Amino acid sequence: MNKLSRIYLAGHRGLVGSAIKKILEAKGYTNIITRTHKELDLLDQKAVADFFKQEKPEYVILAAAKVGGIIANNTYRGEFIYDNLMIQNNVIHQSYLNGVKKLLFLGSTCIYPKNCPQPMKEEYLLTSELEYTNEPYAIAKIAGIKMCESYNIQYGTNFIAVQPTNLYGPNDNFDLEKSHVLPALLRKIHLGKALENNDWDTIKKDLNRLPIEGVNGESTEEEILKILSKYGIRHSKHNDSGTKEFQSSQKTSHPLGGDVRRTEGVEVEIWGSGKPLREFLWSEDMADACVYLVENVDFKDLTVIPTEVEESVEVRNTHINIGTGKEISIKQLAETIKKVIGYQGDLYFNTSKPDGTMRKLTDPSKLEKLGWKYKIELEEGIESMYEWYLS
Repeated sequence: MNKLSRIYLAGHRGLVGSAIKKILEAKGYTNIITRTHKELDLLDQKAVADFFKQEKPEYVILAAAKVGGIIANNTYRGEFIYDNLMIQNNVIHQSYLNGVKKLLFLGSTCIYPKNCPQPMKEEYLLTSELEYTNEPYAIAKIAGIKMCESYNIQYGTNFIAVQPTNLYGPNDNFDLEKSHVLPALLRKIHLGKALENNDWDTIKKDLNRLPIEGVNGESTEEEILKILSKYGIRHSKHNDSGTKEFQSSQKTSHPLGGDVRRTEGVEVEIWGSGKPLREFLWSEDMADACVYLVENVDFKDLTVIPTEVEESVEVRNTHINIGTGKEISIKQLAETIKKVIGYQGDLYFNTSKPDGTMRKLTDPSKLEKLGWKYKIELEEGIESMYEWYLS
């Protein structure tokens, strides 16, 4: 791949795609082809075929997908499996038909079994049942891995599949219904801090930027408090009769300047026990790994490919984990975010809500042997993400 190569980056506006675009541009690639969803619907087979014939990309990075957290995955099961299968089928197949030199397909570590041995090695794929809440999404991503492998074997294509761990960073999804755990916690704790400081300017600014179920900064304070409480951001003090007790305010300094009125007794609710362990990777580290692989690694470097389909050699698990190999509990994560933001209130872990998989730690040794390792530690990344969110 050279600096003038025609590179189609699908999903350039999302967390993953925007980070990859930033890394490509920083490395001097000047011929990056992008399309918004309005410009190109990747669910439309004919539209995708016409796009490939017209643009003739030499390289494809498939970062477009329908994604979400536990609630979204479990609620919109049909959409998650259909949309992701259609997106990847259309893009991968057209890449083959149009002679794309290399394709990079991005999956997710949710492809691994619910009770997968830890840390998760590539070879553990399809060894037992999946976590139920995200099974449709995981099955779609597994199909993408197998599609890349199968096309490589039958047609001699050069398609690579990577499985990033939990990502976070600029352009993340902060919709409290559909976001993943880290951005959801960051926004909830940010709003919790504003509520404990009685900082309605910050709360209204946040809701104007991203309304919650139609409630924005123009809504009444009563409406705002109600929707915040629904998503676990609320006053926590109660008197003997069980009613909310609003204590007297006291002045405190605001990090952005000036004084605000501080109201005691705020809690932020977090789903589950806080005990599950998760691994997190800064999105721009992940993007750097992806570009490194496109530049330096081919499918033939990952396996022995049989010369004839009929040969008994089994080609499996050619995908590559992208992660840090480090994990942190959800409770520790929330406390780290609380520290970065400066929230003084309580964290309430609602054990009536699901925990999800208890551990999801990748083994990134395969990628490290290929010559790449992460750089950004978690607290540094959270600080950078919060600065981006405030701006």
